[in-house]
Amino acid sequence: MQKTMETAAKGHAVEEFFMDMLKDIYWAEKHLTKALPKMKAAATTEQLQKAFGDHLKQTEQHVTRLEKAFELLGKRAQGKKCDAMEGLTKEADSMTEETEDGSLTRDVALIAAGQKVEHYEIATYGTLVQLASNMHLNEVANLLEQTLKEEKQADSLLTNIAEKNVNWQALEKENGGSTEKENGRSKAKK
Repeated sequence: MQKTMETAAKGHAVEEFFMDMLKDIYWAEKHLTKALPKMKAAATTEQLQKAFGDHLKQTEQHVTRLEKAFELLGKRAQGKKCDAMEGLTKEADSMTEETEDGSLTRDVALIAAGQKVEHYEIATYGTLVQLASNMHLNEVANLLEQTLKEEKQADSLLTNIAEKNVNWQALEKENGGSTEKENGRSKAKK
């Protein structure tokens, strides 16, 4: 049977820390549901637009999972402003403003911004999963683990888009089509 926060770690500082982190990531995920549509709209390539659109749907599921986690803990779902996520999304806005509309350079910047967000989420969910497991909050840990896996997949997808398409295409356009992957790699070996 699932333990509640009251029976798992009543009054402990770790419980308070866990709840603060849960509130923080709840706010962050809800904030992302507003930021991802802007990132999708700013993206140039269809592949990146699709990735941001798909991740928006996942993020909405993450919010729902967090609400379920709060419920399992006998708590009301509430957010606590996440300064880190606010900063990361402001940085994404700045990167968008500082790059040319419709350019592949903008996609490079958006991928970087997206991966910064994913890395923050991976670190947060990883900590939450471990703490929930340590407090024997197994159902909560399982919910959070699902989201952690999806965040890792989103990060991997962005890496794939960057490495296999966008970064090279952006460099080729900037250099008038003369970028040579092999030449760049061979210079690095020397």
